[in-house]
Amino acid sequence: MLRISVFSKLTGVSVKTLRYYDQLGLLKPAFTDPHTGYRHYSEEQLLTMKRIACFKEQGFTLEEIKTFLAENTPLNVIKNQLADKELELQNIIQQAKQQLGEVKERLNQVELLDRFDISKPIAIKYVPPKLAAAIRDVVPRSQLCLLLDEITRYVRLHGAESDGTLMILRHDPGHFGESVNPADPADLEVALPLTRDIPGSDRVKVRLLPEINQAASLLHYCNPYASGCSATSEVMSWIRSNGYFPTSSEPIREIYLTGDNEMYGNLRLSELLVPVTKIN
Repeated sequence: MLRISVFSKLTGVSVKTLRYYDQLGLLKPAFTDPHTGYRHYSEEQLLTMKRIACFKEQGFTLEEIKTFLAENTPLNVIKNQLADKELELQNIIQQAKQQLGEVKERLNQVELLDRFDISKPIAIKYVPPKLAAAIRDVVPRSQLCLLLDEITRYVRLHGAESDGTLMILRHDPGHFGESVNPADPADLEVALPLTRDIPGSDRVKVRLLPEINQAASLLHYCNPYASGCSATSEVMSWIRSNGYFPTSSEPIREIYLTGDNEMYGNLRLSELLVPVTKIN
């Protein structure tokens, strides 16, 4: 006979766990001293502990293991229990494969973002026309996320795909780079570029965003819901210093190059586009 302390050392199972197994009826001591209450285990029970450890490694619960250890358990009961565990593990594997695929996709996106050089200076670029679904409304900037969610759900409802970017068109020319109260109403338009045409509605306009022959472009990290963006002030200062002036023919565009699921922290990679005209 082995005292519980010795049995614990031999099996690597704590005394507390052995007492718990006793309470569950999973592994009762071979002998309990009626006077001292000391538990004693037989050498044969070392094999039982190995069996319990093996079943635990396979993911079986203690209640399930009790069935395996019980005398005269029908084979059909054991077979059904094993089949249930097989199905459970297959589902876990499928879920893990899906999660692994999503993590790999995130990693790919991060690697793509790492290729963007945000240290590049402000430059003048041509912006081609682009088909997009858009919603324009006068709302507090703090509610911008609601508009973005609304346009995203609309596009998904119609089974369309986007190129993965979200766009904000700022129709308030007086707030160039200023820090404003997020609760103040702003004339904003959210647009989701499309890969194919879809029906519009009274609320959602599907239209071709016009080309911009000249736009001052800056890659930067931006909090879309902040009260102001220093990048706008930076670009406006560059425009004035380089012989351009902003034009009101097209609104400023903020293009978010990362989706909500690709944000880490409060910032997302963005491109600020300010339409300009060269001063003669």
